[in-house]
Amino acid sequence: MERKFFIGFLLLFFLTACAGLEPIEVREQTYGKEVPVISQSFASSKISWGQAWKVYLMASDPDGDMKNIVCTIDQPGTGTYPVGITRIKEEDRRELSGYVYLSTIGSGNLDWVTITLHVQIEDKAGHYSKPVSFPLSFDSRYRQEPPPEGVFKEKNLGPIMIQLRKITDGDRPDFD
Repeated sequence: MERKFFIGFLLLFFLTACAGLEPIEVREQTYGKEVPVISQSFASSKISWGQAWKVYLMASDPDGDMKNIVCTIDQPGTGTYPVGITRIKEEDRRELSGYVYLSTIGSGNLDWVTITLHVQIEDKAGHYSKPVSFPLSFDSRYRQEPPPEGVFKEKNLGPIMIQLRKITDGDRPDFD
């Protein structure tokens, strides 16, 4: 009995997993062929560690099926962090204006660390916008610059789910 249940569970899992692997042409019939566009963006290039870094975006999709804000971070000496995905709320799927934020609290002293954030919008059909990139330097003397006045809404779109870390000597390989 347990074996039949297990096999049935595996079959159900496999079929569910394969449902997301439809060809893009099939998804385009349901959701449309338009690609999301990030029309404007802004982020301060310098902040003090411990602050929440706000990254402002204005994006649209004529099909109204924007699904996720997809972020990656490159850090010299660390490489690329795993992808951070922020779900787009239903009311923002056609047009959005606001900010996603990266928390640097709990990351330790990030003075002199530099990173580059890459952001794209994914829609339900599987299309991705062209990426926008933002360099960032940390220094306790810096304060975050505000976005251009009157361009973006001051709306929280959600967190960038990536935890930064500072490379210490203990993280580096010993080649001696």
